[in-house]
Amino acid sequence: MKENAGTRLYGRFYSHACKRQLKKQYGRRTLNAAKKEYRAIIRRAKDIGPSRLLSAYCMGAWFIALNRSTGDSAEENYVLFRDGLRKSRLFAMAMGDADAYLDEKKLPGRLKWAKESKKRTYENDWVVEVLPGGAVFDLGYDYLACGICKLCQDEGCPEMARYLCRMDFVLAELMGMELMRTTTIAEGGERCDFRYRRKQQSV
Repeated sequence: MKENAGTRLYGRFYSHACKRQLKKQYGRRTLNAAKKEYRAIIRRAKDIGPSRLLSAYCMGAWFIALNRSTGDSAEENYVLFRDGLRKSRLFAMAMGDADAYLDEKKLPGRLKWAKESKKRTYENDWVVEVLPGGAVFDLGYDYLACGICKLCQDEGCPEMARYLCRMDFVLAELMGMELMRTTTIAEGGERCDFRYRRKQQSV
């Protein structure tokens, strides 16, 4: 796919989150190597068009690049990436909060997105079903195809996808939500069942 403003912006978000620890633990050369590899992966990646999940696709590319640059285990790189995102005020601001994410005014757009996704116009884009909230959850998604799994497969590292699945819980936490999930494509399931609800306030 072509590099664009979106891929560059998300690349900066993710590299910024890891920057301090990468420089401290590995040095500037490793940080620069990760940035270079990220750009190379993006250029190799199959286009996903005007996808709503470009940020997730770029996260997948960054995590693969991180693993290829540090030489450490995927688990160690996951922890580095996770902790960096948790500490990043910039990333938290970009993510927003539960009220903004769960705003019912966004539902028509999400349903339209789900309908369009089933056309499978772009091979590596997600295919999704949107489930309006109810008593148990506030918003649900069933992903029938996952762009991150496809990107990891294309890059010859399908095992990386399950670490990025774990990152979904971190992102939900940052937005003040709980994520409930029982199965993922990365772990051999037929779908990824996301169920979000506002974080319950402790009494």
